Amino acid sequence: MLGEPEWDVAVIGAGPAGLAAAHAAASAGARTVVLERAAHPRYKTCGGGLLGSSLRLSAERLATVPVRDTISSITFTLNGRREFTRTAAEPLVSLVRRDDFDHAWCAAAEQAGATVRQHTQVRAIDQDEHRVTVTLADGSAVTARVAIGADGSAGITGRHVGVVLEQQDLGLEVELAATPEDRERWRGRVLLDWGPFPGSYGWVFPKDDELTVGVIMAKGHGAETKRYLRDFVDRLGLADRRVLRDSGHLTRCRAAGSPVRAGRVLVAGDAAGLLEPWTREGISYALRSGTWAGEIAAHHQDLSAYDRRVATELQPEMIAGRRLLGAFGRHPSIVHTAMSSALGWRAFRGFCRGDFSMAGALGRPTVRAALRLLGSRPAEVQPAAG
Repeated sequence: MLGEPEWDVAVIGAGPAGLAAAHAAASAGARTVVLERAAHPRYKTCGGGLLGSSLRLSAERLATVPVRDTISSITFTLNGRREFTRTAAEPLVSLVRRDDFDHAWCAAAEQAGATVRQHTQVRAIDQDEHRVTVTLADGSAVTARVAIGADGSAGITGRHVGVVLEQQDLGLEVELAATPEDRERWRGRVLLDWGPFPGSYGWVFPKDDELTVGVIMAKGHGAETKRYLRDFVDRLGLADRRVLRDSGHLTRCRAAGSPVRAGRVLVAGDAAGLLEPWTREGISYALRSGTWAGEIAAHHQDLSAYDRRVATELQPEMIAGRRLLGAFGRHPSIVHTAMSSALGWRAFRGFCRGDFSMAGALGRPTVRAALRLLGSRPAEVQPAAG
C-alpha cells in the first residue's frame, strides 16, 4: 500500500500564478512545494503593468511591491496619428520589472511556509484517485494530494488538463536604456498606439532607467509584427537608444468552456489560457486564479469549486474582452475616438483600477446594440468540463 503523499500541494512554475497559489496554500497550512525550472530573479518578457486589483492583492502579501513607476497619464495615438493625452486624478497603473516582481512573490511564498525548489525541470505528470505524481528530469518523483500547474501556455500541465487555446498573439518587446531626457519625458505616463493591423497595438512603459517598448498582434504575421515594432521605435525617436533586452513571446487565450482542471491537477494563469483577450493583460488573471487554486487545494475542498470560480468570475470578462477585440480590430478609429470621450475615459480608468466589469458594460442594451452595429457578435459558450 502506498504511503501518504509527500506534499499537500505541488505547484509547477514560479511566476505570478504559481507563487500566488503557493502563498495561498502555505498560508492556509498546507505542505506546499514549488517546482521551478529556472531561478529567481530571472528575466521575463512582459509589459509589467499592474492594474489596481493586482497592486492591491500584491500589497497585501509582499513586503514591498517593487514599483518602478506609477502612471496617471495615458497618451493615445492611432498608428502614430491623432495624439491626445488624458490624465487621472488618481494612479491608474503601476509598472514593475518582472524579475523584481516575481522575486518578491517568491520571497513572500517562502515566508508563508512554501518550499521553492529552483532549477527543477518537470518531465511528466500522473495521477490516481489519491495523489499526483510529478516526475522530474533527474528521474526522481514528487507526490502531492493536489498539483497546480502554472508553467505557462506551452507547459506540460496545460496539455495534461486538456486546455484548448483559441486566440494566439505574438508580442515583441525591446527594453531600452532611458536617457535623463527620456525619464523626464515619460515619467508617470504611458503611450498606447492602436496599430496598423487588425487588433494590434503598441506601448511605451517607463520603468525608471528603462523604457519597455512593445507591440502585439495576431500570430502568423511575424514579419509585419517586426516591422510595426521597428517603425514604432523610429517614430518615437528612440532608435539610437541602447537595447538592453530584445525578446518575444506568444500569448495564448483559452477557448470558452475549456477545462481548467483534470482530476487533482488544476491549472492557473497562462497555463490555463487565462488573460484578457483585448489588451492581453495577464498578471491580474494569474494572481487571482493562482490564489483561488491555492486556497481551494489547501482546504481539500471539492476541487470543482475552482472550475466554478473561473467560470463565474473570469470567463464572462474574457468573453466580453473577445467581443471588444472584434470591434477594435474592425474599427480602431472608433475605439480611439471613444477614449477621448468622458464615457470612454471613465470606463478605461475603471479598467485600470480593476473596478470596471467589461461583462457588465456589455450587458447594457445600448452597448450591445453598438457592438452589433460594429460587427462584433456574442461568443457561443459551451459549459466548462467537470
